[in-house]
Amino acid sequence: MSEITLSLACVATDRTRPVLDGRVAVPGVRFIGLPGEPEDIFRRALRDRAFEVTELSMGSHIVTTARGDAPYVGVPVFLSRAFRHSAIYVRSDRGIRAPGDLAGRTVGLPEYQQTAALWVRGILREHYGVDTRGIAWRTAGERVAIALPDGLDVRPLGEPLEAALAAGRLDALIAPRPPACFLERSAPVDRLFPDYRAAEQAWFKASGFFPIMHCLAVRRDVAERHPWLPVELFRAFARAKALSLAELAMVNVLRVSLPWIAAEAAAQTAFMGGDPWPYGFARNRAEIAAMIRFAVHDGLAARAIEPEALFHPSTLDLEDR
Repeated sequence: MSEITLSLACVATDRTRPVLDGRVAVPGVRFIGLPGEPEDIFRRALRDRAFEVTELSMGSHIVTTARGDAPYVGVPVFLSRAFRHSAIYVRSDRGIRAPGDLAGRTVGLPEYQQTAALWVRGILREHYGVDTRGIAWRTAGERVAIALPDGLDVRPLGEPLEAALAAGRLDALIAPRPPACFLERSAPVDRLFPDYRAAEQAWFKASGFFPIMHCLAVRRDVAERHPWLPVELFRAFARAKALSLAELAMVNVLRVSLPWIAAEAAAQTAFMGGDPWPYGFARNRAEIAAMIRFAVHDGLAARAIEPEALFHPSTLDLEDR
């Protein structure tokens, strides 16, 4: 088999660096590594189909797959996961003390289709009983166009979200990165869940989910030309993840700049019942089905789809155990 050259766009993390730096190879493939930040990668992938292999927003992937124009097909390698209770920032001068206090408020978010926002709305609605359709959602824009049903109050804010929160023109903000006014204590803004780790652990115990944010994906024309590629990508990224998890436990020379990282890694593995970053479709099907349910309720997906539709058929039975 002759070697092919493919672009690979992803965030540089301990889970991707072994592939980016060549320690883990995909047989027959030479990658042009294009590390970057999610916002730029997703925008270029979805608008321009700029990459042959890419990290991809699960929220956007569900939206485009449900409407039938997805430019990429997924591989069940989940390169980013994050609990998101920590991502809800509220004006502390508005009497917002609990999730139910968000009802009827005006809440900002970078994009309505953003995966972090998808999870926050789903958690607020299904775990805390919040009517998320009764919230006025204000966005900074969308990476790809979305068509929402009537009855949802979703529209661009028309000014920077952080400035609006600081000035009091938003009651709350969902943001993966802490807003400057929170970090600098320059406005009355706090997290909705000050002890967010405890809230996230309690929710994990209730749901069993470690929220999937991004998957690996192959442009559809590339997968059609090289149908063997999705399986080989899964195997390579599973090996890369195994290397990253092994490094957390090394104590002769710490590979991560946290003094008790090995103890923390052991504790999180025990708490989460094994591998905290499971790859593979079967192990994650229930979580993906929940994301699709969220997207349908939010009006992002016009129809419910089977979780299998998001991924290349050759990868559905693969496991990284």
